[in-house]
Amino acid sequence: MDSRLRPGEVVTTPPEDHDAGLYFIGRIHTPWTRREDCPRRGRLDGPDCRIEVFAPWAQALEGIEGYGHLEILYWLDRSRRDLVRQNPKKDGETYFGTFALRSPQRPNPIGTAQVRLIAVEDAALIVRGLDCLDGTPLIDIKPDRCEFTPKAPAKAADAG
Repeated sequence: MDSRLRPGEVVTTPPEDHDAGLYFIGRIHTPWTRREDCPRRGRLDGPDCRIEVFAPWAQALEGIEGYGHLEILYWLDRSRRDLVRQNPKKDGETYFGTFALRSPQRPNPIGTAQVRLIAVEDAALIVRGLDCLDGTPLIDIKPDRCEFTPKAPAKAADAG
């Protein structure tokens, strides 16, 4: 965790208990090993990155090749979780609350990225568009919401 604070930034004391648990379902491999080298936002024409899905979850990839774009959720495990006011420009003048930013420093450091699916290789995906460090834990994979059509029958609440 990067513990440096810029002048004027504010931290809080997080609660000791936790409300939920989750499983890391895989590991993300990118070219970036240092935060300062990592892009602020992934690009769909960026470098190939590899998402490895752990064995118990490999069958969950069935049918994924039918989508051109995916939404990836990941745990920003090297981020601080107590920062509530940030100075992203490092100018000592411009401040934003954490929830007004897409900063990795947040109470629940969940990152999301819209990626282009390049290939499926057994229990791994080759994608472009990530913006996280090498070794980042994977939380979930979802088809792009615009490309996805529900597979289950329609419900009354779906009519509009």
